[in-house]
Amino acid sequence: MDETTRYLPFYQADVFTDVAFGGNPVAVFPHAPDLINREFQQIAREMNLSETVFVQPPTQANADFKLRIFTPTHEIPFAGHPVLGTCFVLGARQELTIQEPITHIHYECNIGVFSAELYVLKGTIDRVVMSQPRPQFIELVDKAEDQYDIAQALGLKNASLNHHQFPLEVVSTGLPVLIVPIRSLTSVKSIVPDHNAIVDICQRFGANGIMTYSTMTVEDSSTVHTRMFAPPIGIDEDPATGSASGALGAYLVKNGVVEVGPTTEIIAEQGYEIDRPSRIIIQVFSDDDMIQEVKVGGQVVMVAEGKMTL
Repeated sequence: MDETTRYLPFYQADVFTDVAFGGNPVAVFPHAPDLINREFQQIAREMNLSETVFVQPPTQANADFKLRIFTPTHEIPFAGHPVLGTCFVLGARQELTIQEPITHIHYECNIGVFSAELYVLKGTIDRVVMSQPRPQFIELVDKAEDQYDIAQALGLKNASLNHHQFPLEVVSTGLPVLIVPIRSLTSVKSIVPDHNAIVDICQRFGANGIMTYSTMTVEDSSTVHTRMFAPPIGIDEDPATGSASGALGAYLVKNGVVEVGPTTEIIAEQGYEIDRPSRIIIQVFSDDDMIQEVKVGGQVVMVAEGKMTL
């Protein structure tokens, strides 16, 4: 190795799970201030996870640090499990000052500064929760031909969609996602996605992916069973999707799919079909029939650490 060789430490954590090899893995590079854009993307492609995160000094005075988030093919402005995983890694590595019972964090990403909390019990991080941008309900997909195309892109018959009871809708709590209600757990499990067709659908409606859900679940404690397909940003199927789960929570409350109160807690199960079971906690805070805030959280497990040579 010559004197120009650089070594970047990284850590890998599984998010939305309490056991290794479940949930959604994320790679975190806690010290990456001097990389150039091409290197960020090359490293993310090399890690080949749904997202890789690079921690940098903040540019906003009210932020503790800045995050840049990359899929294997794109930089994205916001995400869920990468934020949770990064906060956990920084806390576990004692690069944040941890206080019981709750450590409050402010992180900067490419769409602003947001808050997160580490829930700490006897010096150990029990779970991580993040606030998301206020939901935007962007577009209803109510044309029969569009619904037919979406069913075809998912490898389903049109009758498998639950569009007579609940809408297909593009919703965002940071990243726009097309939410598709499915009649049964069997139908969700039988989805065979056509990735090229999903890319076309997402371009048509300005979404980053399609999240399907059913109120029939594998676990009795779950509220919904979900699958997320995001080939437009290089993720064929995501094991657990924090940003889309926030949008889904807002959708479920707005459309009365779940029983709604001042604080509505929803448990989403995801990743079962790709052998990475995940448990995502969604909280939707409402006041006077208006959604005021959405939070998403869960448990995180550290699984690996290493060093990238550049």
